Amino acid sequence: MSRICEITGKGAIKGNHIWRSGKAKKTGGIGTHITAITKRKFQPNLQRVKAIVNGEVRYIRVSAKALKEGLVTKAPKRTWTKEKAAAEAEAKAKAKAGK
Repeated sequence: MSRICEITGKGAIKGNHIWRSGKAKKTGGIGTHITAITKRKFQPNLQRVKAIVNGEVRYIRVSAKALKEGLVTKAPKRTWTKEKAAAEAEAKAKAKAGK
């Protein structure tokens, strides 16, 4: 599974990690110097969210920025319990058998 936001399409971008040594001139040194540059990746801040997509509830991976901007309609919390659902299924089965 790739690390891409399903709403905005935001993905990883390339960058550098810059190593510096020395003391800054402001604090009394002779200045900082770059000693090494290595490649790195900046990953998006993805969150796994239960959302309504095309009328159905499913989990999607969305960037935190998309959540803040309100681009995602979150699914409502479920109100039923397993016991209640089992009792309703049992009642339906009895009603079906009675016909």
